[in-house]
Amino acid sequence: MKRALARIALPLAAAAGLAACSHGTSQSSASPAASAAAGRKTIGVSIQNREAQFYQDMESGMRSEAARYGYGLIVVDASRDNAKQQSQVEDFISKRVDAIVLTPYDSQAIGSAIAEANSANIPVFTADIASTSSQGHVVAHIASDNVQGGFEAGTLICQAVKAGSIAIIDEPEVTSVQDRVKGFKAAISQRCPSVTIVADVDSGGTRDKASSDTGDILQAHRDLKGIFGINDDSALGALAAVRAAGLTGKIAIVGYDATPEARDAIGKGEMYGDAIQYPAKIGSTTIDVIANYFAGKKPPPVVKIGVGTFTKASLSQSSP
Repeated sequence: MKRALARIALPLAAAAGLAACSHGTSQSSASPAASAAAGRKTIGVSIQNREAQFYQDMESGMRSEAARYGYGLIVVDASRDNAKQQSQVEDFISKRVDAIVLTPYDSQAIGSAIAEANSANIPVFTADIASTSSQGHVVAHIASDNVQGGFEAGTLICQAVKAGSIAIIDEPEVTSVQDRVKGFKAAISQRCPSVTIVADVDSGGTRDKASSDTGDILQAHRDLKGIFGINDDSALGALAAVRAAGLTGKIAIVGYDATPEARDAIGKGEMYGDAIQYPAKIGSTTIDVIANYFAGKKPPPVVKIGVGTFTKASLSQSSP
């Protein structure tokens, strides 16, 4: 009887294990213990919001490059929850991964988790969003040159507006966004000083809040000429409010990321343009930096990936 039960229990346990992996965790290889036994490196990756297209593309770049090196990846979604992300780092430590990559949800609070990984002699890298905590040591931060990207977005607004009032749909607690806004304001100051920023609101990077906040801005500033959304959800939320106000095409909207939906709006003339990041390159470069670290090469503390622009002209250039 015991043998019969054992034969039943084993398949059930295997099925349960597979089900567990399908919820919030994605593994591209065998378990860390098995990888270690085979001499294979395993990297734990905690992404702050895996549902975002940007992070899906970044993960794809990581996976492609990790496969080239023969590394295993354990990728988990922090779901914009700092406590969850802290717990994920603890789980990586218990699994004895060879390196950890974080896109912190809370750049300040993540420091204690980084320090824990340091204590376990596991190197930590950040991608897209940096840690600003005084706790913990990050080997290298790999991200878009967001100051440059913000400057590109500001240049687009200057091309579209020339003079008048504009607004920023912001998310000031995020380090990469702080850099974008810094670059954006520098471009306005240098390239179109007749443009005035009359509103800078924290919409949390979400579409619904951006739409609501933009509606309020439009009521307060009826002569508004332009809007900079710090990501495409912010820009598309602003567009929804502009549409509702019957002002489509009359207010220049510039976003950041050039997601497919934003590109479609740009093609229709509803948005003026976007700064475009290359998340897959951020992902692949992150793995390259880790590979060099494993090989004994000290990486620079910050590795910057260039940012471009996307306008209606870009669509015709990419057409056959």
